[in-house]
Amino acid sequence: MTRVSEDYHSEVAIIGGGVAGRSAGIFTARHGLETVVLSAGSLLLRRNAHLENYPGFPAGVNSRLLLDLMRDQAERFGCKFHDAEVTRLEPIENGFSIETASGDSRSAEYVIAATKNATGYVDGIDGVTIVERGEEFVETDDRGRTGVDGLYAAGRLAAKPHQTIIAAGHGAEVAVTLLEEHGGGFFHDWVAPEGYFTGRGIDVPPGVEEIDEEERRRRERESMKTMREYFAETHPDEPERHPNVR
Repeated sequence: MTRVSEDYHSEVAIIGGGVAGRSAGIFTARHGLETVVLSAGSLLLRRNAHLENYPGFPAGVNSRLLLDLMRDQAERFGCKFHDAEVTRLEPIENGFSIETASGDSRSAEYVIAATKNATGYVDGIDGVTIVERGEEFVETDDRGRTGVDGLYAAGRLAAKPHQTIIAAGHGAEVAVTLLEEHGGGFFHDWVAPEGYFTGRGIDVPPGVEEIDEEERRRRERESMKTMREYFAETHPDEPERHPNVR
């Protein structure tokens, strides 16, 4: 059995730091699960000139800024990000061992694979099926589960379309699936006005909190201030060039 240091253990390890991985990290970390995102190399979305079809931005949004926003949001909830190329994933007792190109080993109770089309680290795992459709994908059910308990695939790796909003949505859906199975119940993920549930004699559902009017206004003010800061100036990074463009 592979042995790993307890210093490198997390409840959730997300392999791939693109939109799907960051979205998944927001959900798992917000629910209180110790989450780490392991990512290597450049992200495809950094090549985008201007993202035009992501809901909530009527005039579009700088794609590199969107990635920054998603990472910062995940980090607010405690998600950690590490530059690491995962080379091998192995099921072990109560989870998985994860090896990286630098020789480090870590472990996690759950793993979400979200590396676009990089499949080498899961190839050969009993229960994981690699599908060839011009590119390689990991076969999953309709909620992102693979044939291995605790191992999920999200976004393009799960054969979802390229669109950013679809990758983000699928990353969230896979994370919610993980949370439902971790907690054994429905995960709502909603902030409700005070009394919305308790005022009707209903227990507050898993993943939900009720807040009073003072707290609601405080959060709204913080949200507006934060977004003004993010959009105060143009993003410093230019779109990255495709490696085949001279």
